[in-house]
Amino acid sequence: MHVRAVSWVGVRTDQYAAMAGFFRDIVGLDTVAERPDFAVFRLPDGDQVEIFGPEGPNPPEQFAHNEVVAGLLVDDMDAAIAELQAAGIELIGERGSGGGGYSWQHFRAPDGKVFELCYDPAR
Repeated sequence: MHVRAVSWVGVRTDQYAAMAGFFRDIVGLDTVAERPDFAVFRLPDGDQVEIFGPEGPNPPEQFAHNEVVAGLLVDDMDAAIAELQAAGIELIGERGSGGGGYSWQHFRAPDGKVFELCYDPAR
């Protein structure tokens, strides 16, 4: 598996307004999507930070064991998933997909923490 970058970070917080304001107003990230208690911010290189508030989405596969989840950008999602499976790593849920061919797959690291693989054909 060839990991190119940490391309996504999800943060579960009880302080949604403060965290969203921090990433928008202090860090200066562009808001690319927002709904109640959920926001997506994009960095200049295309990486994303998502803030999940108490009333926003709460994917249990992501936040049951940790409140910060990182996504590892890979060149070949199918090959990366196969390598995880061959190593006995637990995949969590189904492979997700978004616009433009973007996809992700959650998995549980050996210590029980959740990470995800990310594939972005634009990168």
